[in-house]
Order: sequence, then C-alpha cells, then structure tokens
Amino acid sequence: MRNMRLIVQGAAVLALGVAAAGCSSIKDHRGYIVDEVLVSSVQPGVDNKQSVERTLGRPTFTSAYGKQTWYYVSQNTQQKPFNRPRTSDQNILVINFDAKNNVTSLSREGMEKVARLSPESDKTDTLGRDRSFFQDLFGNIGAVGAVPGGGQGQAPGGTGPNGS
Repeated sequence: MRNMRLIVQGAAVLALGVAAAGCSSIKDHRGYIVDEVLVSSVQPGVDNKQSVERTLGRPTFTSAYGKQTWYYVSQNTQQKPFNRPRTSDQNILVINFDAKNNVTSLSREGMEKVARLSPESDKTDTLGRDRSFFQDLFGNIGAVGAVPGGGQGQAPGGTGPNGS
C-alpha cells in the first residue's frame, strides 16, 4: 500500500514537471553574433569594404539604393507557448562607405527599429472585381477558344497575327 502511494506521488510530480516544462518560453538568437572586440577594431577613415568583410564577415544585407551601407542585424527572440516569436532585443550595426569604398561612419540602432504589425482582419482589400468562389472556379468556362462575334464556322476576322 505504501509503495503504491509513492508511485502515485512520483507520477504526479513527474506529470507536473512535464506540464511546467511545456509552459516555458523558448529563447532564440537570430542573425549576426556581435563580437565587441572585432566591432571596435573597425575604424572610419582607416578601414575599407575588404577589411571590414575580413574582420566582421559578410553583412546581413546591404543597401540597394543611395549611399553604400552595410547592415549587421542581430535579434534575440522569445516565444511563449502557442504564440508567435517576439523580438526581445535587437542590435543593428550600420556601416557607411564613401565612393572609394572607405568606411565613413559606424552606428548602432536597436529596438526603436522594430515594427509590430497587427492586421485587423483576414481579408486584404485589392483593386478589381469582387468575385465569389464559384465565379472564380467556373468563370472562364466557355471563354477559352470562343469565336469572336459568336458566329459558328466563321474564320476570325481581326487584325492580329492570328486573325483575332
């Protein structure tokens, strides 16, 4: 009887532990791993694109327009059970270059660049016709291969390359 009671208590503690573990948050790191010693070794007016790439590695992304800029993005995220991951910390290292590919400035940005989007509905407004499911499904029946003018047995009479 005493052994059965210990087994039941042990199973209850084990079940409680498993349930508590399922409710814990998942922490994750995404992107560039910042090494402060390497970042502090990059100097404006001294380094160029090649030396920055050798020191810090390839950037997360680069600017497509405007002045030449490299971005090294690092994010820490947390995800509570049954929810989407949320950014808890972000660090963006921004390196600007001049026309000769020399470093002109380094700056850091953080959580102020994180945008939280919350859509209000499951439907996106678009331009054009509002068609039902069945209109989309059956709307083109009879439209493919139809003879212009609706006549039967007549040759196409348009000015296009195939007479349409």
